[in-house]
Amino acid sequence: MVFRELFADDAEGIKAMSEMATEIVREHYDSIIGKEQNDYMLSLFQTEDAIKEQLAHGYRYFFIRKDEENIGFIAFFPRGNAMYISKFYLYKSARRQGYSRAMMAFAIEEAKKAGLSGIELNVNKNNDAIQAYEHLGMRVIRSEKNDIGNGFYMDDYVYRLDF
Repeated sequence: MVFRELFADDAEGIKAMSEMATEIVREHYDSIIGKEQNDYMLSLFQTEDAIKEQLAHGYRYFFIRKDEENIGFIAFFPRGNAMYISKFYLYKSARRQGYSRAMMAFAIEEAKKAGLSGIELNVNKNNDAIQAYEHLGMRVIRSEKNDIGNGFYMDDYVYRLDF
């Protein structure tokens, strides 16, 4: 398993990231939040322009690769005393194989390098990935409902892992 960082000057990589993100997120979230909200969120967060903007504001995106193929991606940035994981996704075929543990270890390592004391992420309250995050040692620190516009809300738990 390899983590390959995406940089702002890599137009082809940004296009590939946007396409992969759209595919994974549609497959996973349409049934959780509905296609209409999911399409809206993809237009806000996973277009090529959105990814470029995030990279320009300190996000770090990484392709997760196995045997020369992308199997998922992770994105994070420092926020307060924690590394905030904004994206933590694997293709369905790559789930339940231990990759998420390696992804979390990578994020923790990067957080420690940055002098941070924890990892945080938001997860939809109806997302079955909650079990995976708890298995990785994360705990709910609060619940929040965020208005993202167009009549849509993100109804999430915020998870944290301190180290």
